[in-house]
Amino acid sequence: MIRRMVGVGLAAGALTLGLVTLAPATSSGASTPTTASWAELPQTPPNYIFPFMSLAFFSVSTINQFQFLMYRPLYWFGNGSTPNLNPSLSLAQNPVYTNNGETVTIDMKPYKWSNGETVTAENVMFWMNMLHAEKANWAGYAPGTIPDDIKSISVDSPTQLTFTLTGPVNNYWFTYNELSQLTPMPNAWDITAKGGAPNSGGCAAAPYGTADAQCKAVWTFLSKQSGYDPANPKAANNSMSTYATSPIWKVVDGPWKLTHFDASGNVTFVPNKTYSGPVKPTLKKFVELPFTSESAEFNALVGGKVNVGYLPFQDVTKGTTNALKAGPNNPRLTNFKLSPLYTWGINYFPYNFNSSGGGGSAGKIFSQLYVRQAIEYLVDQPLYIKKIDKGYGVGTYGPVPSQPDNPFVSQEVKNNPYPYNPGKATTLLKSHGWKVVPHGTTTCQSPGTGANQCGAGIPAGAKLAFNLQYASGQQSLTQLMTAEKSSWSQAGINITLSQASFNTVLGVAVPCTAGTKACSWELENWGAGWIFAPDYYPTGESIFQTGAGSNSGSYSDPTNDANILATNVTQVPLTTYENYLAEQLPAIFQPNQASSLTEIQKGLKGVTPQNPLWEINPEAWRF
Repeated sequence: MIRRMVGVGLAAGALTLGLVTLAPATSSGASTPTTASWAELPQTPPNYIFPFMSLAFFSVSTINQFQFLMYRPLYWFGNGSTPNLNPSLSLAQNPVYTNNGETVTIDMKPYKWSNGETVTAENVMFWMNMLHAEKANWAGYAPGTIPDDIKSISVDSPTQLTFTLTGPVNNYWFTYNELSQLTPMPNAWDITAKGGAPNSGGCAAAPYGTADAQCKAVWTFLSKQSGYDPANPKAANNSMSTYATSPIWKVVDGPWKLTHFDASGNVTFVPNKTYSGPVKPTLKKFVELPFTSESAEFNALVGGKVNVGYLPFQDVTKGTTNALKAGPNNPRLTNFKLSPLYTWGINYFPYNFNSSGGGGSAGKIFSQLYVRQAIEYLVDQPLYIKKIDKGYGVGTYGPVPSQPDNPFVSQEVKNNPYPYNPGKATTLLKSHGWKVVPHGTTTCQSPGTGANQCGAGIPAGAKLAFNLQYASGQQSLTQLMTAEKSSWSQAGINITLSQASFNTVLGVAVPCTAGTKACSWELENWGAGWIFAPDYYPTGESIFQTGAGSNSGSYSDPTNDANILATNVTQVPLTTYENYLAEQLPAIFQPNQASSLTEIQKGLKGVTPQNPLWEINPEAWRF
C-alpha cells in the first residue's frame, strides 16, 4: 500500500512529556497499572487524522501508530512477526476470486461503529467512490492499479460487495497491494458541512464511479476538517486541537477513541467500548508521548516515565554479533527488556529526477546511471552497520527487503551489486568526461551525449554538488549522513547537509513537475525509507512506477514499469523486477537499521512479537 515512510529524527532538546507520569513496574502488593505509555520517535509526531491522504502525510507515525488505533483497514496485515494477512483482525472474510480471477467477492464481518452504525459494504463503497474521484490525492495510487483496474463494483447486500476487474490479476498481489489500501468510512462522514446528516454528501451510497463531484466535495470538507486545505496546500495545519473533540473523528470502529491530541504529539486514547474485534483493551488509557531528542526519551526510560520506548543507538553499551538478536541491554535499564524490531521495508532516499537545482542540471545529472553507480559505490553499508548501528542493521541492496526472512529477495540483491569501491566510482566519472577533484568539487569537462561525455542536458562546468536535507532527531542518522558526505567527497561529490523535522522533509520530498519552484529540491532523506504497507507484496508500483503517488523522486523507466506490471497481473516471481531495479538504482540505498531497539517494561505483556509493519496494538497489552 499504502505508503508508509518511517521517520526517525535527531537533534537535541528538552523532553516534551505527555499527560501522565508513570511509575516503573509495580512491586509485589502494589496495584496493577491501568495506563500504558509509548514513546514516539523524536520530532516525529502524528500529524493527520483523516485516513485518506497524500504523500505529505503518509507516514508510519500517522497511519500505523495513530490512525489504525481508531479506524481499521478492511484487511489487517501483520500476523505475529510476519507481514502476512491476519484474518482474525480483519473487518472482512478473506476475498474470494472467481471468473479466472477477474471477479472478487468480499463478505463483511459483524463490526460496529461507535455511533451504533454497522460497518457495511456501503462503507467500503464510500472509500472506493472517493478513490475514484480523488486518486491523485491518494498516496498509494499508481497508474493502472486500483481504481484504474476496477470495471465495476456492486453492493450485493449490506454485508457483501463484488468487484469486477478489467482483466486477470495476480490474486496474491490484488489482496496484498490493492484491497489492502481500503479503509471503510462511516456514513456519518458522508457530509459537506458540520452537522450534516449522514449520507447527505451523496458519495457513499452512489453506484461506483457515478458521484465524482459529490465525493470531491466530501473529500474537500473532510480534508479541511483534518487541517489540509486543497486550495492552500502549504498552509499550516490549524485543526489538530479539534481532533479529540470533533464529532466527525469520534466515530470509530477500532479499539480506541481519542480524548486528547495536540500539535506537539501528546496523544491520549481510551477504549472504544463498542469495539467488535476479538482483542479488546484492558488498559483504561493509552498514551503516546512526544520527544524532541533521543536523550530526553532515554532519560524518561531511566526515570520510569515510559512503559515502552526505544534504546538510542548511541546508548548501546555493547553491540550485537547477530543483527536479529538483542545484545546486552544498557545497564541503566534493568527494568526493561530489549527487543530489536526490523520492519518489512527497505532503507533508501530519493534523487529528484525532475530537480531544477544545481543551476538547472541536478535532475539531468541524477538521470545518468553511471552517476548513480558512482554514488552507490561510495556507500559502505557493512562498515556503517558495524560502527554506527552497533551491529543492529542489515543491508539494503535493492527494492525487496532482506529481513524479515522471506521468499521474495533474490540472490543478486542479497549479494550487493555495488559493494564499496572508491576506485570504481572515480573511474566511472572520469570515463564520462568529468574532472574529478577529490575532496573538492568534480565538474563536467566534456558535455554531450557521445562516448566519454557527461550526458544529455549537462553543460560544461556543471558540478557534482548537491543539497541534502535530512530529518532531525536521531543521532545515528546524523552520523550516517556525515560519514556518507565524507565518503562521497573522495570522488569530488560535494554534498551540503542540512536538517529539518521529519514532517518537513516528508512534505518536501514529493513528486513535482520539472521547472517549477517546488521542484528545486535535490536530495531529501526522511530517515528510514519505506515500509511495505499497504503494498505488502513488495512489487514496487507504489514507490518506483512512473507516476505513482509515492514515487518521491519521479523515477521513470519503461522497462521497470513493464517488470512491475508483470508481477501484478501474472504469477511471475519478483526476480526480474528486483534485479533490474537493483542495478538501475532508482534511489540511494542505505543500511536498513533496526527500526526500533524497543525497550519493554518488565511486567508488561503482549507487546511482543512486534509487528514488522511497525503497527502497535496496545489493546493486547496487559500488566
